[in-house]
Amino acid sequence: MTYSPPCCIISLHTKIHERGVLYVRLIIQQKNLIGRLYRYFYIYFETFSVPTIETLFLLVLSMLALESADSIRFLYQHFLSGITEKSLNAFYYACSYAKADYSKFMNVTASMVLKLIPDSLKLQPVFLCIDDTMISKFGKKFEDVSILFDHAAHNGSNYLNGHCFVSIMLCVPVWKGNKSVYLSLPLGYRIWKKKEASKLDLAASLMRQVMPSLSGVKNVILLCDSWYAKKNLVRMVDEYENLDIICNARNDSVIYDLAPPKSGKRGRPPKHGKRLSIKDDFSFSEEKIGDYYIGVRRVLSNIFGEREVLAFVTSTGNTGSGGRLFFSTVFPEQLTMFCAWQEKAPFNQTGSERMKYIPLFLYGFRWNIEVSYYEQKTFWSLCNYMIRSRNGIEMLVNLITISYCAMKILPYQDVSLKEYQDKSVQEFRFVLSSQIREQVFYAHFVKNIENCIKSIPFINTLKRLLQQQGYYF
Repeated sequence: MTYSPPCCIISLHTKIHERGVLYVRLIIQQKNLIGRLYRYFYIYFETFSVPTIETLFLLVLSMLALESADSIRFLYQHFLSGITEKSLNAFYYACSYAKADYSKFMNVTASMVLKLIPDSLKLQPVFLCIDDTMISKFGKKFEDVSILFDHAAHNGSNYLNGHCFVSIMLCVPVWKGNKSVYLSLPLGYRIWKKKEASKLDLAASLMRQVMPSLSGVKNVILLCDSWYAKKNLVRMVDEYENLDIICNARNDSVIYDLAPPKSGKRGRPPKHGKRLSIKDDFSFSEEKIGDYYIGVRRVLSNIFGEREVLAFVTSTGNTGSGGRLFFSTVFPEQLTMFCAWQEKAPFNQTGSERMKYIPLFLYGFRWNIEVSYYEQKTFWSLCNYMIRSRNGIEMLVNLITISYCAMKILPYQDVSLKEYQDKSVQEFRFVLSSQIREQVFYAHFVKNIENCIKSIPFINTLKRLLQQQGYYF
């Protein structure tokens, strides 16, 4: 932990609540675990009012302590009511109506994550992944709930009643032993509302929100599937000098050969060459690379305007039958990838003859956002919110997101937690949960011993024991 909030903040909290709020005096201390968590999350909340900071931190703390966020009522009944005098409505109000701009959470997370990149990996590209996910809800009382088409639904129908969230993820390189791996962290979620804006516009707004935090990165690569390979999003590479895109595209996307050289004859020269077919106009590799034969060539496409891009076609056969199409605005010679130092194939198996396929291999990092959706839905109660307002839903979902990210960032940020770098976020959260509940128990104990026990030597002995647990008086 490298950041500490101003001392006046904690002293102000103590003065305001010295009559009965347990966690301010005994739980939030500089040297214990909860105190360190407070200083970590304070960076997200520092622009909010003091009561809002206090309430939102308690919500995050309860999510970590109970290992779930089934509902705010659940968190309150099983944890929050025992450590604070705040009412249940105070937590609902902080999510739905408090003047708190949760859109800045993305920038705070991005700034913290970029500091984790070792100097030796500064030239490696970082990745942004854009995608959307569906969350099914019962009833019509949730704001902006609607009937949505879900091609991956498992309820016997391709339609569900619920919310669609568009999200963005950041992947940065870190060392794992003598191999470089990419740490993937979701930055934020936004609810898509029908008839208000398209998911493409919402994705573009998320990009514009986070890109200023990445201005110091040499090469940022956006990864997205074919649904987002539209002008609204791909043309953003023209807005930022350090931004490129690698995307899957529809098989019937129109692609052209490069414009022929000028002939010197009168008339306007052609803007592009002949129209190309992914079946007939690509030369495929002689052997499979991974599970596919791959063909690559420079092309022009309407969605990229006049920009030359690389087109990749993958196929299970070397004739191009049943192929998939990918575009890349970044060329292999522009990349600084330490392929031999990558943890996983195909990067660590890439020889000089395969370097031209590296942009296509990079698209594989997009799968990390799907893994994140699975973990957050299965283990972090992302689908279980019970708040009705849109602001409340987005606030709670983004609080879950920064809690999830903390489990990945803290082992790299705090030396005392380094052993959990190789652990899953769920395993690390279980360890923190046990320690949080233990410290709350000790805080309760310290609060009551002086009222119940009159033996001074016994009290002093207990205090020395508790000091060994990180409590100071």
